Amino acid sequence: MTVTAVVGAQWGDEGKGRVIDYLAQQADMVIRFQGGDNAGHTVVNEYGRHALHLIPSGIFNPATVNIIGTGCVVNPAALLEEMASLAAAGVCLDNLWISARAQMLMPYHRVLDGLEEAARGKDTIGTTKRGIGPAYADKAARSGLRMGDLLSPEWLEARLDSALQVVNRKLQILGGEPLDGRELYNACLEYRERLAHRIVDTVPMVRTALEQGQEILLEGQLGVMRDLDWGIYPYVTSSNPTAAYAPAGAGLPAGAIDRVIGVVKAYSTAVGDGPFPTELHDEMGERLREMGQEYGATTGRPRRCGWFDGVAIRYASWLNGMTGLAITKLDVLDRFEALHICVGYRLPDGTVVTDSMPDTPWLFQVEPIYEEWPGWMAPTSACRSWKELPENARRYCRRIAELAGVPIAYISVGPERDQMFRVR
Repeated sequence: MTVTAVVGAQWGDEGKGRVIDYLAQQADMVIRFQGGDNAGHTVVNEYGRHALHLIPSGIFNPATVNIIGTGCVVNPAALLEEMASLAAAGVCLDNLWISARAQMLMPYHRVLDGLEEAARGKDTIGTTKRGIGPAYADKAARSGLRMGDLLSPEWLEARLDSALQVVNRKLQILGGEPLDGRELYNACLEYRERLAHRIVDTVPMVRTALEQGQEILLEGQLGVMRDLDWGIYPYVTSSNPTAAYAPAGAGLPAGAIDRVIGVVKAYSTAVGDGPFPTELHDEMGERLREMGQEYGATTGRPRRCGWFDGVAIRYASWLNGMTGLAITKLDVLDRFEALHICVGYRLPDGTVVTDSMPDTPWLFQVEPIYEEWPGWMAPTSACRSWKELPENARRYCRRIAELAGVPIAYISVGPERDQMFRVR
């Protein structure tokens, strides 16, 4: 296997960072293929605990090439802050590269994000206000700036002046203050000074890695239920976290991917607005949140918690073409006497859906149909193989794999790298 896509199979926050960090110990290259600094991948290893927002989770292996791909939107200020934090922890950044074709997230994108969300009134989307939506909107409108523009100051200045003619009008309409183009341009010159040597055409290095049969990991952000096209629209991100987009965002041929690892928590969580069928609004939901420390890595917002959703995993497995599952946070369920798995949705007319995802208006109205499974009431955090797991834990995981229709590839029983093991 030479190219592996690691994708979120739920609403995001599944633990993709720890899976990438684990797999990257044997990888030659890790490419982040979409998203921005609106979500974080929490990694715990010998360098400490880090929440990565833009930098690929393979950065902790000094032998691994790490690329922020063309499908990303890059906030240079946030990137520099993240780099400084890693450098202070002793992490080598020599193998970090940025695609010249990646979009640049500008300060005005964050301002617009906040103003637009406020203008929605009670009909909010639940954006993190990090500017991701406006940055991708500018990309589609062909008015965005790219990271490679930093390498051509005259071109950059002209592009920025053109963009601000529209941006400042938008700001005034939404009640904001117009921005000073000269101030923004000077900030870009500072970004150029500090990042220019990392901004490259990534196609030659990716092509060479593929042709040489090197191990390449493609790292996605968020999950299928937040996909712009296939998620719970409009409560979605502004890019495509599914495996089908991974080669486009990374700069690979469509047929390059050998396997797709779908990352799932042993239960369900979500951050942001929108339908979430298995959400628990009771003591059990609070217990899941506290046991799993379910707070957003980027915003610190409490995550919505619920039982495992088997309908969502069937949908995610099909769309991503998954070949294996990585089940994370199994240890969080160690002290639950009884567990529930959603195996179907009952629509208002009585119809039961098991293998497709209703559109958003209907998803608000579905009633989850649950199976009850016995807990194992025993610690799993010290387990390092499938055989060491309690029998009821193995049965629970088998049911998840059965619903997904793909085998289990990895299981994580804690945040540390050595608390993940392969299932053969």
